[in-house]
Amino acid sequence: MPIAQERQPGDRIAFGFLVAFAVLMYAIPSEWIDGLGALRLALVTSSAAAGLLLLRRLFRFEPIYLDGIRGAALIAFVTLTVLSLTWSAYPDGTQFASAEMIKALAIYLTMVNVITTQRRLVIFCGALVLASVFASIGAINYWRAGVHLVEGFRTRWVGVFADPNYLAMLVGMIVPLAVAFVTRREQGWLFRIACAISGVLAIIAIVLTHSRGGFLGLMAAMAMWSFREKRRLQAIVLGTALVIGLLVFAPDTFWRRSQTIGQFQADPSAMGRVHAWEAAANMSKAHPLLGVGAGAFLYVWPLYRPAAEKTAHVAHNVFLDVVGELGFVGLLLFLMFVGAAAGGAFAASRNPELAWLARAIAASLVGYLTSSLFLSGYTLSSHLYVLCGIAACAERISRRAAEPVRQRWRPPVVSFPQGVRS
Repeated sequence: MPIAQERQPGDRIAFGFLVAFAVLMYAIPSEWIDGLGALRLALVTSSAAAGLLLLRRLFRFEPIYLDGIRGAALIAFVTLTVLSLTWSAYPDGTQFASAEMIKALAIYLTMVNVITTQRRLVIFCGALVLASVFASIGAINYWRAGVHLVEGFRTRWVGVFADPNYLAMLVGMIVPLAVAFVTRREQGWLFRIACAISGVLAIIAIVLTHSRGGFLGLMAAMAMWSFREKRRLQAIVLGTALVIGLLVFAPDTFWRRSQTIGQFQADPSAMGRVHAWEAAANMSKAHPLLGVGAGAFLYVWPLYRPAAEKTAHVAHNVFLDVVGELGFVGLLLFLMFVGAAAGGAFAASRNPELAWLARAIAASLVGYLTSSLFLSGYTLSSHLYVLCGIAACAERISRRAAEPVRQRWRPPVVSFPQGVRS
């Protein structure tokens, strides 16, 4: 089933800005290069991509693709976020969350309108993989220097990567993509080597964060990719190499912290998660339909915290975060969006030419969501919506590739000899 040829060449500049945004998501030069902080490069590139798309559609009277039910669910979720200003327990936090969600929606819609070919999808995913090197190397260097470590041994980096859990989750999502590129012989050998280095560095960074949730997400992602990969021998070899690498190179502190999963009652960090989940449950009981308002979780903690916990925690579960802040209405919309994105990636894996990348995207999404069950609940992460965006793009590209085949097929016409009634 051939993939459709490149269309809409006028979107090439917008696509270039999208790729730049993908790089900046991981490189975040404004956080470590003096003088760039005020430029807000990620916002500039994403706004430029969305603006160019909108201008082209307006001038050519072309419709903007809203991505069906999946896009409608995201639009409704963002609308609910903004409307929660009217009942929010902390309007300032809700105002910030609303602005961030509008940006996420703009990026998502730009992606599904601009990344319309396999070539563009490959380039965008490749940019994510290669750009992750910045975050991985930054975290590794912090650990080697022994600076800015959390709890004295957990590495991190700067910006959104300053939290070890976020770092593990965000670099972990590129590992299945990196593996897919490495095993794809059609890619150039130099690019495959670069992706292999990116994947290895990401795994090292995850280990050095000592993030149990990040490690579980990585294992879930790679298990999903291995299970669905057609080249089972390659999957087995890569999985074995990963296990051996962890056994040989992971520090003792990683294994000691991982062993505390089964003894969470004695672990303050693990119990902090339990207390955060209890607080989310209390918020849900008090405001079941619409929650306490987007971005208000931390600020209403004193009202809903368990008696045993006075320190405020984030939700440590993205779904409970949504329930607490936007109620079951928000959870339904969020599940519709995320579920449809995951389903789109799995559906795209049925296309023979795109399956190799779609399987990796699906695995990345599974790993990310697995991590988000235990790590900081953060619905505002642009990485989540970019990951859902490439899943939606993969499905749309695959679906469009099938349209010419359906259009060419016609039912056979039965003709009868003259004088014979049908």
